[in-house]
Amino acid sequence: MCGIAGFILRDGQRPDPEQLTRMAAQLAHRGPDDHGIYCAGPVGLAQTRLSIIGLATGHQPMVSADGRLALAANGEVYNYLELNAALREQGRQTRTDSDSETILHAYAVHGLGFLTQLRGMYAFALHDADAGRLILGRDRLGIKPLFYVRLPDRIAFASEIKALLPILPERPQVSSGALRQFLQNQFASGEDTLIAGIRRVLPGEALMIDADLRIARHRYWSALEIAPRAIGFEEARAELDGLMDAAMREHMRSDVPFGLFLSGGVDSAVLAAMLHAHGAGRIKSFSVGYRGTAMPHELDEAARVAEHFGLDHRPLELELGQVFGRLPHSIWCADELMRDYANLPTSILAETAGSELKVVFSGEGGDEVFAGYGRYHPRPAERWFKAILHPGSGGFRTRGQWSGQWSRRLFGPALRAVADADRAPFLRAWDETPAHWSDMQRRQYTDLVTALPDNLLVKTDRMLMGFGVEGRVPFLDHRLVEFGLSLPDALKVRQHQGKWLLKRWAEPRLPPGHLARPKRGFHVPVGDWLRGEVAAQVGRRLARNRGIRDWFRVESIPALVASRQKGQGGGRELFGLMQFAIWHRLFIEESGLKPAPDEDPLEWIG
Repeated sequence: MCGIAGFILRDGQRPDPEQLTRMAAQLAHRGPDDHGIYCAGPVGLAQTRLSIIGLATGHQPMVSADGRLALAANGEVYNYLELNAALREQGRQTRTDSDSETILHAYAVHGLGFLTQLRGMYAFALHDADAGRLILGRDRLGIKPLFYVRLPDRIAFASEIKALLPILPERPQVSSGALRQFLQNQFASGEDTLIAGIRRVLPGEALMIDADLRIARHRYWSALEIAPRAIGFEEARAELDGLMDAAMREHMRSDVPFGLFLSGGVDSAVLAAMLHAHGAGRIKSFSVGYRGTAMPHELDEAARVAEHFGLDHRPLELELGQVFGRLPHSIWCADELMRDYANLPTSILAETAGSELKVVFSGEGGDEVFAGYGRYHPRPAERWFKAILHPGSGGFRTRGQWSGQWSRRLFGPALRAVADADRAPFLRAWDETPAHWSDMQRRQYTDLVTALPDNLLVKTDRMLMGFGVEGRVPFLDHRLVEFGLSLPDALKVRQHQGKWLLKRWAEPRLPPGHLARPKRGFHVPVGDWLRGEVAAQVGRRLARNRGIRDWFRVESIPALVASRQKGQGGGRELFGLMQFAIWHRLFIEESGLKPAPDEDPLEWIG
């Protein structure tokens, strides 16, 4: 796992190593073990390395023996051993033990066709000097991030937005549509990010950039190509057994020890069972709960799972001050605004694990792949009613996160002018699904291309990499994704209980009675913190914040605070404003600032 950055200049220009150094410095947290710079022709590459595989020999950027190809890569190619064996039969010889070198050889032999052979989570920049082009590629599900920006003299890229800010010729500008999406959807999705002009390389996509800075897009994988199957329970269970076994064997490839984030839910318990079955031994596991709150937690269930599989378990019981002291640092880590409260405890888990480990397994993706969320199987009347009120997505993801009264009272003119942005990613995803898919498959797909890469996986990558920890997510092996999306609805949901097949498959592998527990999710007691005098202080500081004054009607903030203090709503809106205020300071007003992991969030509002 690493951080990558660089650019391709207009022909005739040469890269400045100092600029690459400044970009790489913004990614030092992603790669504390090593760093390197490559300059050739109009291309400059930089990499900061977290050594996981090929510890002594995996220095990057990596250059082919003939000097024709150069690579800066982030992530893991899990099937590198199998690919290397095939490449050796075609006369290629690896010089390192790194999985990243496989990308160089596979491209040399197969061209862009090599992308379909990779299994893993990755983002890379590959300079083909002979062809005069730079290739930017990203894994199928968007587990690893990659951003780019077009400037007058270059196209630049980086693992995180903050690494692009030092080379922008002007002060960054906020994208009104992306900001509105964050407020209403919890995250912004698609190509556009919150900073105007900075874009995402999409999952399953490669960009080819030539000497004239023209971009050609190559889509090498899409879940739209997955065909529904008529398959029975016994056949599906046997197939799932083989897929889970293959995914776990490959994901466990590492030259350093690994651990597990154990929530007490189904997905992390399945990972505990599979790691145990594959001989991982007494690995370290971590779970989180809260003191001083009535919100239920899963510490007891996680401890029971850990004891059952003989894990070296560490439960963390957090005070509210610890949790919310993470807010400024978590915003800095994420780059992209996302109102996922789980970022905060995940940051603490990452720091705790990072003091001992470089790799942690996590259960993200299980709900999207096997239809675990209740929103995938609403009651028919609910679906019908929502589809009538908000057409275009079958009643799915129809309601904004902000209440109507507060969006009307607080949104400034620029935000009110882009109301169509709210549902645009969901409508686009729904509209492109095949006519023969079921409603449930469409819901899964919509999340797979919006909420998964642009929200859930942002948390998994950035919160962990903020402390130099690699997160591995076996449920997002693309073979499992294809399998889960193709299943008949009846193998996903029965009696309004999701993940039916996965639970039946997992039942004999888990502690007795574990599956009888209700689904809780990974909750954070925001309501216990953002109230009373804390809410009042937040409101007063927001009214003075430059970003808030630019984008919102500050005269309505006192009413919002009063509503929150009376328990009449407004907490979600107030928290979103606070996040934006801190983000605006970090990325627009004073880019280059870096909060410590534990800060007073009120001080960072301004």
